[in-house]
Amino acid sequence: MISYKIAVASDHAGYALKEFVIGVLLANGHAVEDCGCYSAESVDYPDFAHKLAREIEEGRAEWGVALCGSANGISMALNKHAKIRAAICWKQEIAELARAHNDANVCSLPARFLTEIEATEIVEAFFATPFQGGRHAARVAKIL
Repeated sequence: MISYKIAVASDHAGYALKEFVIGVLLANGHAVEDCGCYSAESVDYPDFAHKLAREIEEGRAEWGVALCGSANGISMALNKHAKIRAAICWKQEIAELARAHNDANVCSLPARFLTEIEATEIVEAFFATPFQGGRHAARVAKIL
């Protein structure tokens, strides 16, 4: 398995699942940068989304995993950054398509709606799926 440098961030709603996902990533041999948050105390998700995005933009991480209650808010904040393509992944097949067709570089998880088993399957699928390129590359280029 290929090992990646992955930045991970969440808000308070995603904190517990973030801690679990970090364990999954480490167990799979990835290096992890925890961008927060660091407890279940209420926080503002954009603060942590922007920190994760900067890790990728500045080359300290190749990929990201982001979590908030629905994955919507944190994804919106992430996608304000030019080098970020955050995809909300609520099941394994969506994660695979996000990588294969959209070259997503951040997997956003809706923490309030996933079990630990589902989150594991999604994250593992995301990092195991290559970008297909081809006709998809021209579409992705229009995003940039």
